[in-house]
Amino acid sequence: MDHEADAFRTDLMTITRFVLNEQSKYPESRGDFSILLSHIVLGCKFVCAAVNKAGLAKLIGLAGETNGEEQKKLDVLSNEVFVKALVSSGRTCILVSEEDEEAIIVEPSKRGKYCVVFDPLDGSSNIDCGVSIGTIFGIYMIKDSGAARLEDVLQPGKNMVAAGYCMYGSSCTLVLSTGSGVNGFTLDPSLGEFILTHPDIKIPKKGKIYSVNEGNAKNWDGPTAQFVEKCKFPKDGSPAKSLRYIGSLPYVILDGTSWRTVALDLVPKKIHERSPIFLGSYDDVEEIKALYAAEEKA
Repeated sequence: MDHEADAFRTDLMTITRFVLNEQSKYPESRGDFSILLSHIVLGCKFVCAAVNKAGLAKLIGLAGETNGEEQKKLDVLSNEVFVKALVSSGRTCILVSEEDEEAIIVEPSKRGKYCVVFDPLDGSSNIDCGVSIGTIFGIYMIKDSGAARLEDVLQPGKNMVAAGYCMYGSSCTLVLSTGSGVNGFTLDPSLGEFILTHPDIKIPKKGKIYSVNEGNAKNWDGPTAQFVEKCKFPKDGSPAKSLRYIGSLPYVILDGTSWRTVALDLVPKKIHERSPIFLGSYDDVEEIKALYAAEEKA
């Protein structure tokens, strides 16, 4: 980002301005959703500062101590930050955090009509090696916020009104979708604002990179093994894909029938339910689907 050039610009598209512009398209809106997003943004800024501070502390050998007191773990701190930010928005009724076994039911006096599901700091163990970590969130609307029942949270992904993530590292980037495209915003430290830097993000129809934990290769089923083999040694004359993998989660395998179900259509039975999934460019996902279809017919 060219900070010197931006200092003389007056037309910067901040995330606040972007959200308000979107809100203006819906005259009936009361601004509840915009207020909720502003609290999520605030939480991201806070966690970004904490991550940067922790990274510096580790670099100079001060990790674990702050003025003689034991430093609170980043994932615990991040969870507290987001829970308090979301509750104080007055626009949520149920919160589901990856850090908490049970859903958090907001007290009646502070309830709104939204449910937020989130992982406050995914990959926090990676901070020791300078790998990017981030916050992931999704927002649902609850029909009856007064009741705030756990059953109302168990909705398919297609019912989300917004989803996004904030990635912390050498730069802080927040990527957001409210159902009509995906946009990326980068935190400008000199302004303290997220600025639109990646408008209308698109995934290429066919990817050049594959990402997989090769350490779990012994557990792969046939179609998965075939797909990875083809990524490495394509037989159609196309160039091999490059491998890029940084992660701490185990690789998951489709069970041979899950490929038929679109991930966003799945209805969870519990708040921390997991589901295997393939993500990627359209052509690549169609290719893995074809491999599973062929195995099923065999």
